[in-house]
Amino acid sequence: MNTMKTFILMAALTALFMVAGQAMGGQQGMMIALLFAVGLNFFAYWNSDKMALAMNKAREVSEAEAPDLHNMVASLAARAQLPKPKIYVVDNQTPNAFATGRNPDHAAVAVTTGIMRVLNRDELEGVLAHELAHIKNRDILIGSIAAVMAGAISYLATMAQWAMIFGGRSNDDEGGNPIVAIVMMIVAPLAASLIQMAISRSREYIADATGAEICGHPQSLASALNKLSSANEQIPMDVNPASAQMYIVNPLKGGSIANLFSTHPPMEERIRRLMAM
Repeated sequence: MNTMKTFILMAALTALFMVAGQAMGGQQGMMIALLFAVGLNFFAYWNSDKMALAMNKAREVSEAEAPDLHNMVASLAARAQLPKPKIYVVDNQTPNAFATGRNPDHAAVAVTTGIMRVLNRDELEGVLAHELAHIKNRDILIGSIAAVMAGAISYLATMAQWAMIFGGRSNDDEGGNPIVAIVMMIVAPLAASLIQMAISRSREYIADATGAEICGHPQSLASALNKLSSANEQIPMDVNPASAQMYIVNPLKGGSIANLFSTHPPMEERIRRLMAM
């Protein structure tokens, strides 16, 4: 169900780009925006793991430094039929974790120092299995494609604004009605961001389900999510908001309005679905 939802949302994002491009920049503007966004995100995709790890000040740990962690990841990776990813630690007492990498052969799992203090062994296995699920399901690739489309729409809106300011278009331009273009400049980037968030939420549900299958204990992952959510609400992490979506639970503190625009689905629903398994 969530896989189908992802495809529907991706199709909606593509359709929105086509409509916005035609309304704001015409065929030429649409193609320029797409090529620009693809170029930027192609670079980001190939360097996403390095960027994410550096942004979160993660350091790689050897098997000698963290033998239990390495053994746990190796065992879960074997169950998931994945190559063992590199393992990193973020020196932060707030418990959390994330995975990154463009494909299973170039992947990394990072955990905070706090997570090993708060969770028991079964719960930590559940969290690691969730992160391996993101790698197995190639969520980095899906997220990158969604970012390409959302970024292209935002760039197209900016380009159209500058064109209007400097008189770069007229009523008979290929783009069509200028009033429609103005409306699209406001609505399209917001709609693209909301669709991108919905895709991220959908992938989290899938990672929860796949992770539960990998570790074999849905209740352990549910228990871990409950502990991590409570800890991150009490002591939010000081992280770049751009990397917040990568973590298994939202590391940033936010109220009800912020939660509406969160890249993470409601924790109560995630736990409910896991317990139903």
